[in-house]
Amino acid sequence: MKLSGSYKLNVKKEVVWKALNDPNILKKCIPGCESFEKETDNIFNATATNQIGPMNASFSGTVNLSNIKPNESYTLSGEGNSSVGFVNGSANVKLAEEGKTTILNYDVDVVVGGKIAQLGSRLINGVAKKMSDYFFGRFADLVSPLTEDKSKILSSNNENKKRVKELKSNFLNTYIYSTLVVFILLLVVIFFLFHVKY
Repeated sequence: MKLSGSYKLNVKKEVVWKALNDPNILKKCIPGCESFEKETDNIFNATATNQIGPMNASFSGTVNLSNIKPNESYTLSGEGNSSVGFVNGSANVKLAEEGKTTILNYDVDVVVGGKIAQLGSRLINGVAKKMSDYFFGRFADLVSPLTEDKSKILSSNNENKKRVKELKSNFLNTYIYSTLVVFILLLVVIFFLFHVKY
């Protein structure tokens, strides 16, 4: 599956680039991330645990940086394996500076296999989109927090707004179960309408 998006960050390209290469920041962008350690300049080892429906998936794998053009772009690719399946993916990240702001553009390509894939492509696509949006939204919040309009500061207790709400490791479980509940309710409605009609 392919996903894309962009964020406008109120900082210079150099600041964004430094953050894109900071393992401490990248770790905070991955839900359920337990470790994210630098092995070499361009290779990181990572582990993350999330509950996906009835399955508790603990993934471990590597993240590689390639096609590196300092302060311009790189490709972030990785693969993770667990007892319930595997995930392979890559993200092409590009930075464009506009005045005092930086536009971060990304294109993501993800492949999921194993038992996890049996949950259904629509469900997996939804989870992949949610994780992708979360990763880059959380990154944007850490690097360039949104600030309230000055006229609204008094009513908002002077707090920064968030692009995404910080998620815990069981967010996938909640997401999938809520989707299943909606699906079951639809089945009940269809069943009810069928019996009323006939």
